[in-house]
Amino acid sequence: MANSLLHPIDADAPRPLRFEFDGAEITARPDDTVLAAVLAAQPQCGVNEFDGGARAGFCLMGSCQECTMWDDQGRRLRGCMIPARDGLRLRSRPYHEAD
Repeated sequence: MANSLLHPIDADAPRPLRFEFDGAEITARPDDTVLAAVLAAQPQCGVNEFDGGARAGFCLMGSCQECTMWDDQGRRLRGCMIPARDGLRLRSRPYHEAD
C-alpha cells in the first residue's frame, strides 16, 4: 500500500529536464534558459578567458557573451538565449580545448 503523503504536489506539473554542462547533470524546469538552470545548480557558468575570473552572465539578452557555451557539435551558444532541453551536452569551453 502506497503512502498517501508521498505524491507530487502538482501531479500535472511537467517533469524536469536534464542536460549536461561540463560533465555535470543539470536539472531544469520547462521554459528555463540553459543559463538559468546552470546558475541554479552552481555559482558560475565558466571562467573569463582574460583573467580567469568567474563568469555568470551579465546582460541576460545575448549581448555581453559572458554566458558563452559550446555544444557537442562545436557551436558557440549564448546560454541566456538557449532554452533548456533534455539531452543537451554543453561545455564552458570549446570541446577541442584540453580539460
